[in-house]
Parts: sequence; C-alpha cells; structure tokens
Amino acid sequence: MKSKSSSQLSRRAVFAGVGTAGAVAAVSSALPLVKPQAPVAAAPAKPAPERGGGYTLSEHVQRYYKTTRI
Repeated sequence: MKSKSSSQLSRRAVFAGVGTAGAVAAVSSALPLVKPQAPVAAAPAKPAPERGGGYTLSEHVQRYYKTTRI
C-alpha cells in the first residue's frame, strides 16, 4: 500500500514534467521565426590627407557646435 505523501509527490512530478515539456515546445516553435541579421557593412574610410591635419567640418562636428551655442 502506498502512502499518501508518495502519491502526491508523483503527481507533482508528473505535472512538473508536463509543464516543462509544454514550455520547451513553445520555445522550440518560436525559434524558427527568429532570423539572423546580416552584418552591417562599414562605410569606406576616407584617405588620409597628404599634408597631415585631417580636420574636416563634418555634419557631426557642425551638430556639436550647434549644441554648444548659448
């Protein structure tokens, strides 16, 4: 004759197993929907200036100057 606590324990184990299997099935069905992203190509680098320096008034620099105005 089985004791009452051992039958409750086995029911808990069954329900835990069913819950885990359901979660695994849900995750595995969602995985094929995820598409890997293609790597973003880097912009070609500008050639270095012949006489050194290299400062250019780019759009980024102009935006910075606009933010520093009072």
